[in-house]
Amino acid sequence: MVAETTEFKVLIADDSAVYRKLLETTLSPQGYLTYFAKSGRETIELVAEHEPDIIITNWMMPDIAGLELCRHLREDFKHSYAYIIILTGVSGKQEISAGLACGADDYLTKPFAPEELKARIRVGCRVIEFHRQLNEKTRLLESLALTDALTALPNRRAIEAWAQIEFARAVRHGFPLCVVMSDLDRFKQLNDTFGHDAGDAILKRVAKVLKDNCRSSNMCARVGGEEFLTVLTHTGLPGGLVAIEKIQERLAEQVFTFGSVSVAVTASFGIASLEQEPESFVQLVQRADVALYEAKRSGRNRISVAPRPVKVPGEVVSQFS
Repeated sequence: MVAETTEFKVLIADDSAVYRKLLETTLSPQGYLTYFAKSGRETIELVAEHEPDIIITNWMMPDIAGLELCRHLREDFKHSYAYIIILTGVSGKQEISAGLACGADDYLTKPFAPEELKARIRVGCRVIEFHRQLNEKTRLLESLALTDALTALPNRRAIEAWAQIEFARAVRHGFPLCVVMSDLDRFKQLNDTFGHDAGDAILKRVAKVLKDNCRSSNMCARVGGEEFLTVLTHTGLPGGLVAIEKIQERLAEQVFTFGSVSVAVTASFGIASLEQEPESFVQLVQRADVALYEAKRSGRNRISVAPRPVKVPGEVVSQFS
């Protein structure tokens, strides 16, 4: 079923005041939200501003012909689909075919019957509604592909794509940046003792602690079974340590009760800060991972700082290797 007409925006582009008024008179009672343009350039400006769903354009315009206008709209506004109807006094098959080839979806010959115009716009609305549903499903699939199903945190794919951009920006402008690898202590033992449902509950709670203590400019993600990756932008090592210590405190406040047994959960952290050396994001994560291993080896429930990278004389490391 097509949504209410008030949910559809219609742009009327015609240099004729008579036809603009005729189209307005025909469409206004239908409840569409209408915009009007007198030239091709004005049409492009209104499309950029309002992203209309239906565009009704005259074949002949004073500055940009209807065919050329269709090409512009299809090439310059690929992110937002509009259903384009060309109004034309030309009824030859060759001319109509040319219009459809340039990106128009339909055409209407002048003079037109109001009922035919309304019918063709209803067809356009059905097409637009289909595109909306398809886009919504696409966004949902993209979200699912980038989200960890259990914790609702971003997954490894999501944080790596985002972090590569932030890393490049930090290197280019000399901004500080930290990467934190964290791993829950003795999680397998907890999982084996209390069951997978208990393990899932722990992971969800820990994920919430991480998310609640992560600034909007940062990102934390679940990248393994009980392993999490956090990227702190515009934050050097001192600020990164403060952020991790805060998370440690919040984790210490969490009490998990399974049956008659209450348990606390701790985590180990490895942090690496970006040095102004030719280093890649992958290498930065690797240093944080080595630091995490050191925190585990040293007794768990602690923070280990990765040493600065050793630069080998003459070695050149690709910034995005």
